[in-house]
Amino acid sequence: MKYLVLLALGLGLAGCSTDGVVSVIPNPDGNLNKSSTEFAADAAKRNFEADAPRGDSTQARGEYELMSKRLDVVNLSNQDWNNVEVWINHLYVVYVPEWKNMVDEKLDFTMFYDRDGHHFETLGGRNPLQTVEIFHDGKLYPVTATAE
Repeated sequence: MKYLVLLALGLGLAGCSTDGVVSVIPNPDGNLNKSSTEFAADAAKRNFEADAPRGDSTQARGEYELMSKRLDVVNLSNQDWNNVEVWINHLYVVYVPEWKNMVDEKLDFTMFYDRDGHHFETLGGRNPLQTVEIFHDGKLYPVTATAE
């Protein structure tokens, strides 16, 4: 029992690193098991496509949990997606290389970065999650995201 407590404590401390993996539990999507540095570097290369044509809002649905700081988004389309950008509040982005239809992606807030290397944080309600959008195939799709 003592060893399990020590292991749990060690894993918890490892998850606090600013340059390590962004979650103690590995993401089910192996393409999203990156360090915070890798997520930030990828976000710095991306621009929110505000003028992109708009797609149908029925392509995806999301739920977010403020306590666990996570956004779950499911691809509701009848096709797989490639080269997907998920945006929060037009500022914070995470890149998903491949996304199968009807698959729920589990995205920790610490995966979403802005161009300046800051990850998404609600700051106790001062920076609320207002919009979630998906950019793929040249279109921007609004995502209806509700609190769990």
